[in-house]
Amino acid sequence: MRKAVKYGKKIPIERDGTKVGQLQQTFQLRKFNINDLEQVMHINRVCLPENYTDYFFVDLHRRFPETFIVAEEDGQVVGYIMCRIELGFSNFGFSGLTKKGHIVSIAVLPEHQRKGIGHALITKAMEGMKLYKAKQCFLEVRVTNTQAINLYKKLGFQVTKTIRNYYADGEDAYVMSVKL
Repeated sequence: MRKAVKYGKKIPIERDGTKVGQLQQTFQLRKFNINDLEQVMHINRVCLPENYTDYFFVDLHRRFPETFIVAEEDGQVVGYIMCRIELGFSNFGFSGLTKKGHIVSIAVLPEHQRKGIGHALITKAMEGMKLYKAKQCFLEVRVTNTQAINLYKKLGFQVTKTIRNYYADGEDAYVMSVKL
């Protein structure tokens, strides 16, 4: 079993606009295990309008354990990413079929956002996708979710398609893709 990977971010501490020190904030990434299910489902319900059954989470974990990652801080799961590997046409217009990693869901609790957790989760999941021989990674994102879109662009994703009325509430989605 591989060890959890620790990440840290130095956060400035200010008083009256003057920097007086730094706080080391850390989180760990590790593979999901079944004991995380309740916390992951809670994060999914709190953060996203698209919610999944416990069976869906367990099935993706069973089939693609290398791409179901959680972020943990102070012993609590604060974020997750779950992915699957699919065979389909390239999102970049290449002919033929290719293996693609599909980010099905990613969420970080609001109070833990903007700490680099989402970036780290995606990076780790893409490493897992390569173990399954995926050549591309893609996801769907609401066209109004500019915070997420900007994060994905920082990771090299580009909009490769727009899907009209993708979400249950009628909102459009961008398909964003990156080569692995």
